[in-house]
Amino acid sequence: MQKKQIEITCPCCSSKLAVDVLTETVLRASAPAELDETGRPKVDTKRWTGAEKRVEDRSAKAEDRLESALSAEKDKETRLDDLFDKARAKVKRRESEGEDSNDDAI
Repeated sequence: MQKKQIEITCPCCSSKLAVDVLTETVLRASAPAELDETGRPKVDTKRWTGAEKRVEDRSAKAEDRLESALSAEKDKETRLDDLFDKARAKVKRRESEGEDSNDDAI
């Protein structure tokens, strides 16, 4: 099984980089001062709070998307009925215009 992300140490500044192998993007970068004695990023309250905020925002956005999809689905029948009525009126109008032009030709 392949790894999805790898960790690399920058040769210039000795920062630790977490890179997504599939997309080839840097997921996380930690300066040497931000690393603990094992070489892992230190978990501080600022970083933790930021992560919590991102998760909460993601949840709120998902709820908003679900609500908008549900309301669009509820309105779908009305919108389709309106489109059908407009198309029916357009056909009737064309038929009546066609009959008028046929009467003029006689």
